[in-house]
Amino acid sequence: MPVYSYTAATLEGATVEGVVEASDERGAVEKIRNTGVIPIKISVPGRSLGKTFAFRSSRGDLLTFTTELSALLSAGLPIDRSLNILAEISEGSHMKEVIHSVLTGIRGGSSFSEALQKHPGIFSRLYISMIRAGETGGVLDIVLDKLTEFLETAKELRDSVVSAMVYPLILTLTGGISIVILLTFVIPRFSSIFSEIGGNLPLSTQIILTISQALRSYWWIVFPMVIAAFALVKFYAGTEKGAYKWDELKLKLLGDVIRKLETARFCRTLGTLLRSGVPFLQALTNAKDVIGNRIIAGSVGAVIKNVREGKGIAGPLIEVDAFPQLALSMIKVGEETGQLDTMLLKVAATYEKGLRDAVKRFMSLLEPAIILAMGIIIAFIVVSMLMAVFSILELPF
Repeated sequence: MPVYSYTAATLEGATVEGVVEASDERGAVEKIRNTGVIPIKISVPGRSLGKTFAFRSSRGDLLTFTTELSALLSAGLPIDRSLNILAEISEGSHMKEVIHSVLTGIRGGSSFSEALQKHPGIFSRLYISMIRAGETGGVLDIVLDKLTEFLETAKELRDSVVSAMVYPLILTLTGGISIVILLTFVIPRFSSIFSEIGGNLPLSTQIILTISQALRSYWWIVFPMVIAAFALVKFYAGTEKGAYKWDELKLKLLGDVIRKLETARFCRTLGTLLRSGVPFLQALTNAKDVIGNRIIAGSVGAVIKNVREGKGIAGPLIEVDAFPQLALSMIKVGEETGQLDTMLLKVAATYEKGLRDAVKRFMSLLEPAIILAMGIIIAFIVVSMLMAVFSILELPF
């Protein structure tokens, strides 16, 4: 059986470390709990065990912090002692400083949510709203558990999209480098041969030779121009008007994927907030803020105004037509049956799965499209060179 190393906390607030032999992670956790301590981190020496405990990225630090704090509070430890333990065992220096700052704020008389507000770069408005609701209702440990579930789901969704984009990016990069090498190192060798022999070259060959010569002679202008154009586009996309136009373009090109993504984000956030006891209008405002596409976010902004007037949420959402019809129908049923939070989470789960499928379909089309485009460009270069060679062979000597 594998041996697991662990870090745990005693009921007095002290931290202990050790190893335990178990058949799997769940069995290791049970054995550790049976000794009377609270497991915080557990791993096989030499590798990380993912789901419940240690993560290494900055976002993973927040997930780890939330998971561990939930475990400590569920075991009955007070918030200040729990934070003190987490500050001792935190592996990231930045997160350690943040936890110390939050702990200092609490000991200075601030509430937990007020202390978190001093670090907006780590804790989002959504996170703080849920913590505040948990404090008000006296169910902070339950809210932290829901936050853990929310962060894990968001991480899985984000990771699936990012991993799907890796291969197309590699294809584009390697194809682009291959074309640049052909134009700057291979084609010039043919150019010198053609100039020595003379004769009329095919138009396609002349185009390729002109591009090659321009790259070799003016690369110091071309590359800065490309970088400047990229920076200009990025700057324009950073303005309010440019960002709106960019979101509008993305919605036209990737409408199905974008709508599924924003539907999942909105419904997951709103459902989690409502289940955690956050007031409806505040939850709706926070859910609007997590929507990345400004077109859809603007539509939801109009819905908030109608909700304030007592019109409910399903009707206004149907009017603006911001989300798919299935999602709107499910939200309407949830509102009519008084189970809006449950139905929102079901909508989120449905569209998260649909998003993964949509991304896979899109990538299944994008990858061959990139290969085809690169193949056509390289084939055009090669054929142009061959046509020039054949035209030379036809010259009288």
